[in-house]
Amino acid sequence: MDHIQGQADPEEQSGGAAALPAPLAPARVVTLTAGDFTLTVNPVDGSEIEPLRPGTRSGRPAKRDAAARAARDAAARPPALPGAPVPARPLLGREEELERLVRLLGRGRSVRLTGPAGSGRSSLLDEVAAQCAGLAPDGVVRLSGYGHQQPAELLHTLYETVYEASDTRPDRIEILARVRDIGAVVLLDDLEMGGVALDELLRATPECAYLLAATPDTRAPSENSHIEEVFLGGLGKNECLELLEAGVGRALTEAEAAWAADLRFASEGLPLRFVQAAALLRQRDEINHTDEADDEEEPGVFEERPRDTAQVPLPTLAEGAAPAELLASRVSESARAALRIACALGGELPHHAHLPALVGDTHADSAVAELLGCGLLTQVGPRYRLAAGVARQLEEVGYGDTAAEEARTAARHYAWWTGHTSVNPQRVAAEADAVLAALGGADVVAAVLLARTAAPAFAASLHWEAWDRVLRAGAEAARKAGEVAEQAYFHHELGVLALCEGRLDRARAELETSIGLRGALADKRGTVAGRRALALVVDREAAEVTVSPPLRLEAPALPPAAGVTAPALPKGSGASEALTVPGPTARPPVKSAMARPAAAGAPAAASEAVTRVAPVVPVTRRQEPPTTLSEVFEDAFPLSPKPAPAPAPGPVAGRPLAGPAADSGRRRRALLAGAGALAVVALGTVVSLALASSDSEPPAQGPAVSTSPTRMVQPSAPGTSGNDSPAEPADPVAEPPAQSTAPGATAGAPTPGRTPSRTPSRRPQSTAPQPPASSSAPVPPTSAGPTPSDSPSASAVPTPTATATGTGTATATATGTGTSTGPGTGTVQ
Repeated sequence: MDHIQGQADPEEQSGGAAALPAPLAPARVVTLTAGDFTLTVNPVDGSEIEPLRPGTRSGRPAKRDAAARAARDAAARPPALPGAPVPARPLLGREEELERLVRLLGRGRSVRLTGPAGSGRSSLLDEVAAQCAGLAPDGVVRLSGYGHQQPAELLHTLYETVYEASDTRPDRIEILARVRDIGAVVLLDDLEMGGVALDELLRATPECAYLLAATPDTRAPSENSHIEEVFLGGLGKNECLELLEAGVGRALTEAEAAWAADLRFASEGLPLRFVQAAALLRQRDEINHTDEADDEEEPGVFEERPRDTAQVPLPTLAEGAAPAELLASRVSESARAALRIACALGGELPHHAHLPALVGDTHADSAVAELLGCGLLTQVGPRYRLAAGVARQLEEVGYGDTAAEEARTAARHYAWWTGHTSVNPQRVAAEADAVLAALGGADVVAAVLLARTAAPAFAASLHWEAWDRVLRAGAEAARKAGEVAEQAYFHHELGVLALCEGRLDRARAELETSIGLRGALADKRGTVAGRRALALVVDREAAEVTVSPPLRLEAPALPPAAGVTAPALPKGSGASEALTVPGPTARPPVKSAMARPAAAGAPAAASEAVTRVAPVVPVTRRQEPPTTLSEVFEDAFPLSPKPAPAPAPGPVAGRPLAGPAADSGRRRRALLAGAGALAVVALGTVVSLALASSDSEPPAQGPAVSTSPTRMVQPSAPGTSGNDSPAEPADPVAEPPAQSTAPGATAGAPTPGRTPSRTPSRRPQSTAPQPPASSSAPVPPTSAGPTPSDSPSASAVPTPTATATGTGTATATATGTGTSTGPGTGTVQ
């Protein structure tokens, strides 16, 4: 053998006793077909999903024949247990129910068998399966509804049982199409769903006849389901005694028969109670009774202590109604350890091959047969769990005190076992309930490790309900433990699972979360895998979205009103132009209805409605810096487009119509005029403040030249306020002109109701202002500026005026007024 390459020589490949087994693969990588995708389950880096390549889709799967169905049924049964074989329990007192069930199923009717836990529903289903083997073309299918609240997983299990479909998980549409053609008698034990979910299961398989075994507390089917009801009650007195004698293996004494009659009354004749009662009597016989060969020997010869001659009495009625504590006290230590593990896992008992490692005893695998013979276990599909009421009775006596430690031990054991390459995914799927129970009771570190190794196995086994549950539990445990990388892995797997099941919203959310976490960790390979899966989600969303119809700019034709004619629109109007939307790509122009020529003698647009569409005007920035104030305003405050007014009918030929260009010119000239007015106002305010703040007094008297009417001005005495009346009336003086006239400027009227006054300087003065030495001053011309008054408190009021004239006329006037009422006070308006 080539030890370097790891390949066998041709002599070894030919076969023979000396041939060595092939080495195990380092990782369990499985490629599956999930609907329209190819799913590669990789335990190391995460699952990868890609579209199914053309030509690789398999055809219609073939159905299994009778031999293949028998082999699958045998594989689905519980495995043979080591140790003493458990005797078969006879079916007593159920002949009437058995005959009715077989008759209804033979007619194609679905039946719901309702009975309390421990009433023998599973044993009755075994007899029904034996008598209905040849009724349907696809035989009898045994399913377990334990833990299933929705019909999706049950439909997939039914599909796998009838069809030859390995490594293929069809989508929902294909599964519904395949199971519709199945004609079988389906025995569904431990049903937990009802109502709408049960109706969906029945509608999906119209050619199947169902026997649904459920407890009374299960939700009832809907009224329109047309399901027959058969109630399974307790056994009679004779059947109870016969079942008890069959379990003990001998005839009952009078005391034992009386005790059995009382037990039947207390337990309402449930068969499970008499199986447990038979185990109590067998244990009592083993303690009290010995063989004759043992009696001939002298006691104490081969024993360290003499035998106890005390007789164990019959159990009390309370011990017979709740016998779990008494039965557990008389079994082996390995069996009691197995019971503790089952209590820690919520009633789920691991496969007997795991008990030696979990218990620490090499012979612990025989404890399952011992517990099953005592009636402490019941069959659920291919596995076992604690019987009804046993877990509660054991927890009351202390079997659940070490639940946390037992769950942690089971989680670490299953983490090693599920990650081993020699364990195929089907074996992991058969142990799904125990694995999930261990995952729920373990600490966060053990839970993350177990979920990380069990998730790829569940995915490869096509048990996607368990895959979903283990991924959710693992993501929560990773979040609590602070394992960001493991949390990203679980979210990625949840996104892939949701994509395979067609839940696009869920897939997008999970994949985006995973990509964000892996981006924070700089995981390039994982980020690329997540983005590939997210691209598939985007493609699916785009394919499923209904494309909306394009925008229709032309309105539907309307009939013309009688006696009403619409004026023909001009040829150059905007309604007849091609509408184009500015953008990165050019679109063909869409012509409106009015671009079509009108028939001769008919109104131009009388038969069509006019829909006015406002064009989109993009705001463009100037490439060159603005040079004028109007350009600054235009860049800072772009004009919003307004619809142009409707043009008047009958334009003059050759005369251009007013369009957006004319409006733009008028707005620009108006803005220019406004900007000039604002500049003049600012200049006038500066000049007024400068003149008002001058410390020198104007000449006392001078000729006043003004074209405005005069007004009586009463000067105020120094030291008095403006509201005090003067001592003596003053002579009337002429009011200074309201504005200076300049060539080419118009004179403005004075503001009525105001008295122009001088605003004194704000700087404090130690002495009162003195008049100038010379009382004579040159007389200013009329157009040079303001004329001072002879009153000391009166001041000239400059009124600058600016006029901006363009193609349109705009005039703005600003007036500054200063008032002085006395020393130390001043007001500027």
